[in-house]
Amino acid sequence: MRLLIVEDDKLHLAFVEKVARNTLSNLDVLAMAEDGAEAIAEFNAGEFDSVVLDLQMPRMTGVEVAKNIWAKKPSTKILFWSNYTEEAYIRGITKIVPGAAVYGYVLKSAPAEQLQLALQGVFVAEQCVIDREVRGVQQRASDRLLGLSELEYEALVDLCLGLTDKAMAARRNVSLRGAQSRLQHLYQKLGLDKSDAPTGDWGPTFNSRTRAISLAFTQGILNTDALRKEEENLRVWMGRHQI
Repeated sequence: MRLLIVEDDKLHLAFVEKVARNTLSNLDVLAMAEDGAEAIAEFNAGEFDSVVLDLQMPRMTGVEVAKNIWAKKPSTKILFWSNYTEEAYIRGITKIVPGAAVYGYVLKSAPAEQLQLALQGVFVAEQCVIDREVRGVQQRASDRLLGLSELEYEALVDLCLGLTDKAMAARRNVSLRGAQSRLQHLYQKLGLDKSDAPTGDWGPTFNSRTRAISLAFTQGILNTDALRKEEENLRVWMGRHQI
């Protein structure tokens, strides 16, 4: 086994290395990287088949690193190792996992024994090992009644980027009515439909548009890493249309 550990915190890096050496008896090569860009360079220079990957790192996120690795070598087994269970990360990973890929997701708060089981499960038994809390987020995100559909998620992204209804319609190549319909479905999922919104003597308590942005971040549906990437995508789109 050729293992690459990617972690920007030195204490966490040393911990994972120790557990990996004590757990994986067939470990032939073990290399380490401290940020996303270094991880890509290290992976491209070696013949790694397994990766332990932090999600939040300088220069490149773990999701971006994984996307790059799987694009080059889809059979690579990746164990995501993170403090975060935010839907933005989970949704980002779900979008990029190759069809037959073996991967796992374990929280840094888990005891060493759980990390050992995850290392053995993903890298030795070649099974997908997902933390129970993360699995719950995955299920909510994929539930058509509880979670946001991809179209509703796109509407939320555009909302958080500050786009007008007309700009949303142009960016997503739908009619103005179609864009507004997606927004209404989004509001319903977030409990911001007019029939659900609390009111007082002053009228409606919330502005649905700005309240949706607040809920996107407080509920972890979006985070700064995800929105930063979406901002880059928006700039590319605007550049193509010379805006």
